[in-house]
Amino acid sequence: MLKDLPHYECLLECAKHFPDLDPAASGLFMNMLRTADELFAIKSDFLQRHNTSNGRFTVLMLLSAAGPAEGECAPPRSPAALAEMAGVTRATMTGLIDTLERDGFVRREADPHDRRAMLVHLTTQGEAFTRELLPGYFRQVTAIMAPLQRSEQEELMRLLMKVRRGIATASQVEAAETSSV
Repeated sequence: MLKDLPHYECLLECAKHFPDLDPAASGLFMNMLRTADELFAIKSDFLQRHNTSNGRFTVLMLLSAAGPAEGECAPPRSPAALAEMAGVTRATMTGLIDTLERDGFVRREADPHDRRAMLVHLTTQGEAFTRELLPGYFRQVTAIMAPLQRSEQEELMRLLMKVRRGIATASQVEAAETSSV
């Protein structure tokens, strides 16, 4: 991502050559991309200091997301369900589960209701690692969002949901343009 984002005047000049360029929208878009890159980098650095990856962290979070009571195991999930929830391919999820299993954080067991299927369980070691990792992770997330008042956080969430709807619309427009070519 660009270190120094173009100034509004530069975007205005570009708009003379590209009529579809909205300078305000483009400037906002580039700032959002830069912010997303910085957020991803700080998360990646945190996870790297704890010898894990974003993908592995995601799987551990998905397996512990149900918030079991103390002493209870988190409910298992199928690899396909985990892949769907994480937004990755089944092959990617298989690789993540393989490394987490190798490291003792998860285990696979046959689904008692479907012998053809497997379920992934968080192990005691995986639960302990997650419990150890999360306080620091949540402190960092809280520090990042601290400059925003609660009402601003809620407004930002509402606006980001609108942007996500715009992403879906843009994907449909691109698909329609591609199919008509």
